[in-house]
Amino acid sequence: MDVVFPFERSFSPIFGTIHRPVAQVFFYSKPKRRWYEIWMIADIGADYTILPKYFSERLGVDLAKECQVFITSGIGGDEKVYLAKHMRAKLGNWEREVPVGFLERDEAPPLLDRQLFLETFESFFRPTTRLHFLLQRA
Repeated sequence: MDVVFPFERSFSPIFGTIHRPVAQVFFYSKPKRRWYEIWMIADIGADYTILPKYFSERLGVDLAKECQVFITSGIGGDEKVYLAKHMRAKLGNWEREVPVGFLERDEAPPLLDRQLFLETFESFFRPTTRLHFLLQRA
């Protein structure tokens, strides 16, 4: 299965125009019984998928009851993360359960990770044009 997305053109105060690899991902809300579209930055350095806190409300995830809480370290320092270990996600026609971390804040961009996502695909990044995922055959 091939899935291709355009790069998102953005402004950086340091570099001017930049191109971010973004992917259209859908997450399923059990309580609301529907799929929600989220455009995410493909981050090959991220260990697991991260979403800002407001997505937990949209997806109907009770952070206190359904998630494991831990502290993670990144470029911005230490931060509390609420990890939901089994969220249904779709990328193109591909669907599976993946771990998703919700940050305690809303300002962070949604990040698509390696754990059960990018590691499942052979990914090609062609700057300024497109992001190409090819499902690996097991």
